[in-house]
Amino acid sequence: MNEVRPRSDSASPIRARDEGGVAEGNSGAAIVLREPSAEDGPAVSALIAASPPLDGNSAYCNLLQCSDFAGTCVVAEREGRLLGWISAYRPPSHPDRIFVWQVAVAAEARGEGLGGRMLDALIARSASRGARELTTTITEANAASWALFSAFARRHGAVLTRSPRFERDAHFAGAHDTEWQASISPLPFTPSTFTPSN
Repeated sequence: MNEVRPRSDSASPIRARDEGGVAEGNSGAAIVLREPSAEDGPAVSALIAASPPLDGNSAYCNLLQCSDFAGTCVVAEREGRLLGWISAYRPPSHPDRIFVWQVAVAAEARGEGLGGRMLDALIARSASRGARELTTTITEANAASWALFSAFARRHGAVLTRSPRFERDAHFAGAHDTEWQASISPLPFTPSTFTPSN
């Protein structure tokens, strides 16, 4: 379940490197893309709460993501302020996949292409080695998330397919819109050969 805001079509000056890269945002101050730590948990919780329509997680869930799943999560910060978050994991039943759970970008960093840069950094990580497919779930109405993942697929010459994963009535008792699974494959790069786009 993802929430991102659309970026402008202008070229972004952000440049990210694998495993904790430094990027330069439009403000000129460095944006650092890195693995989270447990100490990031409260800031991650606050960013998610400020990013509707993302579903809120418990503080404990966010702490586990920041510690036990740090290798497949990304935080973006500028001058110590957390501006972006991706939570992801390798499903045990499908170790050749990376499932992206949430994407959030703070209002002040929107329009800088940060969501796409964080996805690129995630795929470039050693924790992503061997993954052939990236998956996520998105509601039909979330145009910004569809745009983010469609652009990611196009940028890397991959194909995005979609199918219902969790349905409104069967899985959410009518209380939540159907979550569509977006599957992007093949992922034609490995951490040793992939450089995130400029």
